[in-house]
Amino acid sequence: MIQGKKNWLGLLLMVVLMGVTGTVLLKGQPVSLLAASMKHLKPQFLVLGLLMMLGFVGCEALCSYQILGRLGHKVSYGHCLGYSFVGFYVSSITPSATGGQPAQIYYMSKDRIPAAHGALNMMLIASCYQVATLLWGGGIWFFVPAVRDQMDGGLGLLLLYGAGMMVVLTVGMVMVMFLPGPTRHICEGVLSLLTRTRILRNPETAREKLEHQLSEYARGADCVKHNPGLVLRVLVLCLIQLGLVFSVPWAVYLAFGLSGSSWIQIAGVQALLTLAVCNLPLPGAVGAAEGGFVSAFVSIFGEGMVTPAMLVSRGISFYTFLLVSFVVAIAVHLRTSRESRERALEEMMANQTGTRVKAVRKYLSARAEGEV
Repeated sequence: MIQGKKNWLGLLLMVVLMGVTGTVLLKGQPVSLLAASMKHLKPQFLVLGLLMMLGFVGCEALCSYQILGRLGHKVSYGHCLGYSFVGFYVSSITPSATGGQPAQIYYMSKDRIPAAHGALNMMLIASCYQVATLLWGGGIWFFVPAVRDQMDGGLGLLLLYGAGMMVVLTVGMVMVMFLPGPTRHICEGVLSLLTRTRILRNPETAREKLEHQLSEYARGADCVKHNPGLVLRVLVLCLIQLGLVFSVPWAVYLAFGLSGSSWIQIAGVQALLTLAVCNLPLPGAVGAAEGGFVSAFVSIFGEGMVTPAMLVSRGISFYTFLLVSFVVAIAVHLRTSRESRERALEEMMANQTGTRVKAVRKYLSARAEGEV
């Protein structure tokens, strides 16, 4: 869960950003006015938004369930759902959209899934997720001009940065997977430059890590080549996953009883906003996501309603699920720790006999079958 100084610093940074963002965005907004705006919210649409977020996490879990199953692991969907909640939580408190992947791989390994297979699973999901994000953003940009026209000024520059970074990351990932030779030469050149300028102090260790990563991506390329149907299914699930999270502001729009804007307009604005801020080095994109929402959605919600709408939308899509993910992450940690201890106890007693040993074995067997 939260391990190391980087994650603690990320959590602290997120809290500071939340405080600064709240101070800036809520300045001049009386609490009584905000409360009055939210007084008549329709709860059924708030529940719809929460279900959309549950579907968002559930789609990633289904991706893991299919990939790990293809790799020969009989892992339950419930366990995959736990991994996804852990990923959401850790990614939210670290300044990286992929910060939760090592945590998911760790808990997969606790469930006796080899780290290499866990890494391959997360790499395939990350690749499809990036492609799906670009497909959503590109589709909205080219086919919904009304939404595109709203992304001007600072939002337009931020979108250019976010889309550019996403393209670079996706092209880089494809190159590493399918063009290992040129990729190795480029990486070796970068390592040599860093070594000559004495920025890199331990080049041998860096080369070992590079070779390890290249071998992981080579396994990913083999998996893609031998399982094109699986990759297509994961890509479709990622498209659905993003569609669900992009639809949360639409549920909020309906909850406020507003009308006049279509689902595709609202989801489209959120798609472009997400593409703009997803690669910023901020935990949970806190600050940028809230400020961007107010700027991008003001024409849809209106000046008087856009701040309350932002609070409700981010409350559903980020802060509420951050708390839910924290609780689930604790449950996953306790479960995997208990099961690891039980497996260790079984191994210790494997060659021992006696009444007490038999009693412990019976207890562990009942636990495994869910009778205790």
